Amino acid sequence: MKKTFKYGLALLAGLAAALLCAGYYMLGYALKPDALAARSRDMAASMQYVCSTYPGMAEWLDSLQTAGALHDIYLENDAGVPLHALYVAAADSTPRTAVIIHGYTDNAVRMLGIGRMYSRLGCNILLPDLYGHGLSGGTEIQMGWKDRLDVLMWTDEANRLFGGNTRMVVHGVSMGAATAMCVAGEVEHGMHQQPFVKCFVEDCGYTSVWDEFEGELDARFGLPAFPLLHVTSLLCRAEYGWSFKEASPLEQLRKSTLPMLFIHGDQDTFVPTWMVHPLYDAKPGDKELWLVPGAAHAESYRLYPNEYTARVDSFLSKYLR
Repeated sequence: MKKTFKYGLALLAGLAAALLCAGYYMLGYALKPDALAARSRDMAASMQYVCSTYPGMAEWLDSLQTAGALHDIYLENDAGVPLHALYVAAADSTPRTAVIIHGYTDNAVRMLGIGRMYSRLGCNILLPDLYGHGLSGGTEIQMGWKDRLDVLMWTDEANRLFGGNTRMVVHGVSMGAATAMCVAGEVEHGMHQQPFVKCFVEDCGYTSVWDEFEGELDARFGLPAFPLLHVTSLLCRAEYGWSFKEASPLEQLRKSTLPMLFIHGDQDTFVPTWMVHPLYDAKPGDKELWLVPGAAHAESYRLYPNEYTARVDSFLSKYLR
C-alpha cells in the first residue's frame, strides 16, 4: 500500500513538473516568439516590406525624408522602459490626429501604409512601437493589455506635439486593434480621462487574449484549453503581472461610449471573424461595422485601399470634425 502511494505521488509530481515545463514553453512561444526579433526588430526588412506592399510608398517616404518631416521620438513608460514612435505633422496646422497601433510582431514602420492613408486625409500621425517591438525596449509581447497604458501616454504626447487641442482617432490592426479597444475602456474614466480622443477604428481585433490563445492552441497543437492554458495564464500572472482572461478588449468595450468603426475580414481564421460580432454587440454608443469580403487576417486595407480609405474618411467626417 505504501509503495503504491509513493508511486502515485511520484506520478503526480512528474505530471505537475511536465505541465509546468509545458506552460513555460507555451508562455515563451506566445510572448517571446522568434518572429519578434526576426521581424519586428529588423528595420531594414520592415522598410522593404512596406515599400513593396503599398504602391507609391517609397516615393512618399522619400518626400518626407527630403522635407525633414518624418521624426523619431522616445519616452519612458511608468516602469522606466524607453518607448519609440514615428510621427509626421500634417502639411497645414490641424487638430485632426491619428495614433496608429501595429499588431503582433509588427512595428511602426510596417504600419506606415495606414499612416500614409491618414496623412492623405489631412491628419497628423503618430505610430508607436509597442513594448518589446521595433525600437522600443522590453523583451516580451503584452498582447495589448499593459500596452493600453503606454498608448495612453502616446496619446498625451501626440496631443502635446500637435498643438495641445487635438481631435484624435486611435486606429489599431490585429493586436493593435485589441490595444485600441483596451484604450477605449480607459479614456472616459478616472485618472485616464482624455477628452481629445474622439473615436476609434479597430481592424480585426480579438475578444480576449484567452479566446485568441485557446483558438491557436487548438489550431496549432490540437490541444484543449484545460489544463495547459490555465497553467500558462497563471505563469503569465507570476512573470508579467497579468492574466489571459484579464486582458479582455470585450470587457473594456463595455465601458466605452465613444464612436468606433469595426473592420474585419470575412475570411479571417487567425483572429476568427466570429469575434467581431460579440465585440460589436458589447459596444454601447455609436458604432459601425464593415465585414470585408474575401479578406483574411489584416488584409482589408491591402485588398481594398480605396474603399477602406473612403469608409474611414466617412467615419472621421462625423466624429473628427
